[in-house]
Amino acid sequence: MQGPLYIGFDLSTQQLKGLVVNSELKVVHIAKFDFDADSHGFPIKKGVITNEAEHEVYAPVALWLQALDSVLESLKKQGLDFARVKGISGAGQQHGSVYWGQDAEQLLNGLDSGKTLESQLSGAFSHPYSPNWQDSSTQKECDEFDAFLGGADKLANATGSKAHHRFTGPQILRFQRKYPEVYQNTSRISLVSSFLASLFLGRIAPLDISDVCGMNLWNIKQGTYDEELLTLCAGPSGTADLKHKLGAVPEDGGINLGRINRYYIDRYGFSPDCTIIPATGDNPATILALPLRPSDAMVSLGTSTTFLMSTPSYKPDPATHFFNHPTTPSLYMFMLCYKNGGLAREHVRDAINAHLGQPNDDPWTHFDKAALETNPLGQKNASDPMKMGLFFPRPEIVPNIRAGQWRFDYNPVDGRLHETQGGWDSPVDEARAIVESQLLSLRLRSRGLTTSPGEGVPAQPRRVYLVGGGSKNKAIAKVAGEILGGSDGVYKLEIGDNACALGAAYKAVWALERGDGQTFEDLIGQRWREEDFIEKIADGYQKGVFERYGEAVDGFEKMEMQVLKQEGEKK
Repeated sequence: MQGPLYIGFDLSTQQLKGLVVNSELKVVHIAKFDFDADSHGFPIKKGVITNEAEHEVYAPVALWLQALDSVLESLKKQGLDFARVKGISGAGQQHGSVYWGQDAEQLLNGLDSGKTLESQLSGAFSHPYSPNWQDSSTQKECDEFDAFLGGADKLANATGSKAHHRFTGPQILRFQRKYPEVYQNTSRISLVSSFLASLFLGRIAPLDISDVCGMNLWNIKQGTYDEELLTLCAGPSGTADLKHKLGAVPEDGGINLGRINRYYIDRYGFSPDCTIIPATGDNPATILALPLRPSDAMVSLGTSTTFLMSTPSYKPDPATHFFNHPTTPSLYMFMLCYKNGGLAREHVRDAINAHLGQPNDDPWTHFDKAALETNPLGQKNASDPMKMGLFFPRPEIVPNIRAGQWRFDYNPVDGRLHETQGGWDSPVDEARAIVESQLLSLRLRSRGLTTSPGEGVPAQPRRVYLVGGGSKNKAIAKVAGEILGGSDGVYKLEIGDNACALGAAYKAVWALERGDGQTFEDLIGQRWREEDFIEKIADGYQKGVFERYGEAVDGFEKMEMQVLKQEGEKK
């Protein structure tokens, strides 16, 4: 075969991966570099350095140069014909920033093909480290960002999110205060994604239209940087200087940024026609790995819970995240992140096993049986109150509350809600209750973002895709369909740990092979072999049950508000 190839890179916290696909989206090569296991010369643990005294978590940028050298050498040893590579894109850990020195572009453009990237570019940065998404040193700056436009809700309305420790705007504000001289000597600021594209381009690449939304600086509805927030972030150097440091943001996520730098042609045999496409963030890249269609929902059931949706509706809230879609201007990416996910379910599972005796075969046997045999919302009859609760073994961010457990009865007829321990057969009842609690929170916060799939059918996702460890659990899948719906059903998505690299590679395919006006969803959807990746594991919408859970959503919202009020009064 001599057809074109495309590379998607995934620069995550703990590794760099390069994945090569052909035009039919078939993976033909994979190479990866594990930062802890494979790097040398960096005092890292799990890919980062931690300064606990200041709550800082950061990575040496030179480590990533070493990783790219190694991944390209690995692909070369595998026999990749670099001359066939038509396009390159990437995914980067979101929110991280890279600070380039005054000589950056001269160094990028003048690379010697006989030397490594690490040996030539380690001096290209005004600051040798990149803040990691785990960094929590910016509480003061987050408070300023949240207050600056008149409240967290106004900041979320403008930028898609309230202020968060990891977001790049608060990070830059702290950086220019802590290192004022270094900031002055910084020529440009990249996100991790655009840093990756810059290496291949031989000059500083623009920020990606989706990844730029993880900064608290980009006004999503206006399609430009927010002038007021730039004023806050820029400090004494002024907004014009910060605008220059950040650079312009192209609207087209598939734009041709330019040809690959001569270094890679001479060192590896890339074609001079190989094109660089904007790299995006890891979460936007994940929704491209499906490809997720409008109103599809992806639920990641790992240690934490993450909910992703592609939607035409922009309805920001301080508890959620909205981003521009990475490829399709008419869509947005909606995201929810919860700290309590698998850990909370395992907490209930272990309590049930201690109560009933550990099963010999599968530790989830008793949990699954209890979840499936318990009536929805604990109602034996329709007139019974709905049982619901919050189960947080660790502090939660959605809603923002301490660790704890709360149980309530809710009567949807008159809207009465009261906290109680009565009528609960603990811990057995909690198997279904904790799954319901997590999924009701998703439904509450995503309502209004979906449309009706047909006359007389309530608005709901088209499909619900489950990924992560919890996707293997059929009981959870069944309850997910009952609560979230899914007119086409509930599916398990199995793309392993390649989602970000796949999404980046698909982005490159679409960018260079699309017809006039052809969307990412159309082109990739036609070529994507869903039978290789997905399996239907549960029914989605069930008339009557879905509507009953719709009534429960109102009670769930009341319950959260009451608990937040109670906890606020205790402080």
